Amino acid sequence: MSGLRAGDVLPPHADLPQYYGPGGKRGYVQRIFDASAPDYERVERLMSLGTGSWYRRRALARHGLPCGPKVLDVAVGTGLVAREVQRLAGDGLLLVGLDPSLGMLAQARRRSALAAVAGLGERLPFPDHTFHCLTMGYALRHLPDLLATFREFLRVLKPGGKLLMLEITPPRRGFGKLTLKAYIRTLTATAAWLVTRHRTTAELWRYFWDTMEACVPPEEVMQALTAVGFTAVDRYVELGIFSEYTARKPEA
Repeated sequence: MSGLRAGDVLPPHADLPQYYGPGGKRGYVQRIFDASAPDYERVERLMSLGTGSWYRRRALARHGLPCGPKVLDVAVGTGLVAREVQRLAGDGLLLVGLDPSLGMLAQARRRSALAAVAGLGERLPFPDHTFHCLTMGYALRHLPDLLATFREFLRVLKPGGKLLMLEITPPRRGFGKLTLKAYIRTLTATAAWLVTRHRTTAELWRYFWDTMEACVPPEEVMQALTAVGFTAVDRYVELGIFSEYTARKPEA
């Protein structure tokens, strides 16, 4: 990572040919999220045993977010992180949620009072120095290029602005990894199919695990953040698997 140059590419994981062919990741991810959007929150509540909103709100508060009135939530999905930002901020918040999935954005608009924008994390449709803070929940694995995306995050943040990314990082080996794999890839995926009767919703949760397992290690994520110019890069770990990456844009 120390020899990074302009134009380098850092995908979060290698292609997964069991789901898509070469160059097909973006289209596959958009299609499966579009198809699964109406069922997503039902299955998420099932998977998290109803604790997801509590954890997201706690993670935001732990790192002092929101830290200003203009917030961008990248990969907003159905608005799970965005709603906790709103609960913590109260009035006077300008919250923008961005996602490439129109199906997810439709659900976010129904559930949250936010400006929902269709777009890509690696090509943010906003001017420089727009937001006080930027959040992203459990979407790092779905990006095509971490470096390009992190550069965009840095660009749209105001000087001194804060970044928080939430992610699930499985244990690298042993019983803990096998248990988490069985829970997400088998139990949650099977429950998703039984609850929704939608094949794509079950497939989404199997895909989630396979991307978690293949994802670059946390050390590379943090090195990439530092390489593009973020400072105070850190990672807090909850319960051994929930990674909370934080960083700041340098002051002008």
